[in-house]
Amino acid sequence: MKPWYDAREILIGGQWRRTSATLPVENPSTGAEMAEIARGTAADIDEAVAAAQAALAGEWGSTTAAERGRILLRIGQMVAERAGELAAIEAADVGKPLKQARADALALARYMEFYGGAADKVMGETIPYLSGYTVYTLREPHGVTGHIIPWNYPMQIIGRSVGAALAMGNACVLKPAEEACLTALAFARIAEQAGLPPGALNVVPGLGEEAGAALSSHPGIDHISFTGSVQVGSLIQAAAARNVVPVTLELGGKSPQLVFADADLDAALPFLVNAGIQNAGQTCSAASRILVHRSRHDELLTRMAERYTQLQVGPADADLDLGPLISARQKEIVEGFITQGTDLECAATGRIVDQAPKGGHYLPPTLFAGAAPDHVLAQQEIFGPVQVVIPFDDEEQAVQIANGTDFGLVAAIWSADGARQMRLAKRLRAGQVFLNNYGAGGGVELPFGGVGKSGHGREKGFEALYGFSVLKTVAAHHG
Repeated sequence: MKPWYDAREILIGGQWRRTSATLPVENPSTGAEMAEIARGTAADIDEAVAAAQAALAGEWGSTTAAERGRILLRIGQMVAERAGELAAIEAADVGKPLKQARADALALARYMEFYGGAADKVMGETIPYLSGYTVYTLREPHGVTGHIIPWNYPMQIIGRSVGAALAMGNACVLKPAEEACLTALAFARIAEQAGLPPGALNVVPGLGEEAGAALSSHPGIDHISFTGSVQVGSLIQAAAARNVVPVTLELGGKSPQLVFADADLDAALPFLVNAGIQNAGQTCSAASRILVHRSRHDELLTRMAERYTQLQVGPADADLDLGPLISARQKEIVEGFITQGTDLECAATGRIVDQAPKGGHYLPPTLFAGAAPDHVLAQQEIFGPVQVVIPFDDEEQAVQIANGTDFGLVAAIWSADGARQMRLAKRLRAGQVFLNNYGAGGGVELPFGGVGKSGHGREKGFEALYGFSVLKTVAAHHG
């Protein structure tokens, strides 16, 4: 695997080559340029789609499910062996603390392991039908799948998107985010070394409005997977619709944690804070709203504020609680949201450490209280380390507030009342609901996705395999 500083190439049909134009790669911890990547074009996307089609017509298309699984298992093993190296690349590229980047590398390995083991276990079924017929179903790949992944969790999203698609026998064209794509290139080299046939995975970095737009509108693409903003997701879905291509969209959220009067605050507090500030809040499932019963509001706010004052922000290699935001532009966006909270109580902030480089995009995590449910900070996805605490009076009001945004990705319920847990799990508008926890350790087995403006389709687990396949019904008449 070439080192990160030699990443000015694209991968098409098993061949690595440079493009005529490049893009700078910035280190968010310092603000300095640290590398260059290829600036892929629509012509490169054309070639990548053709290479994927050729792979399906050739070696990759004839590879058995069992052998696909073995290849993915080898990839997972090699990723795990190089987790330290991949973590260092990701930390420098994204700005996240090393311990978080290492967790992402191990998650990528686990995705490959899970989908490698599942590749030959996606089965059809027989359907009882009329006398004289035998009817059965088959799960087949879409064909060529396009993958447009974001900058906040490149390795994890490659795992849950590309891993599932390859397991089902699709050939992939991957367009990583221009802000952070170095581990995508590293992963592709590992996949090569593990024996993935040429053309099964093609990687074309570049700008979203150039390479990304060409991929989402390409007539040779059979399915698109996108993770990112609502605005860009809408454009991608519109482009794909012109070719009648299905799309999996994971677009973000404004996820609530509901804390009832009988909640165990000692158990809840680490989740309440960490789920909001992990990766500097640049997480689609960030718990940015804390809804708490009024009888526990002051106690909870005080205890969360105490934790906030202990949070430290610094460069990725310092391995603190938070790293920088991805870019100066993202920092500006988040600061703009914070200024809209001047009418609220700023309950606490974290601290940027003295040794943080002056050019880095650092922002202290900020905890607000006193927000009405319709306040902009309680409605819009900030994508930064900002949380708001909102009181409620009863179960009905809690549900109304929790469901009162355009999003519906993740929610959590903190309560000792089992009946309440079951009632509210059904009523909350979310793709995942956690009871007395948040995230369940991020398990790759757990289907993930949202409703409303959080998107549609499901990633992770076996549901992702179903999403990356087409169901065919075969009806045999034999008299």
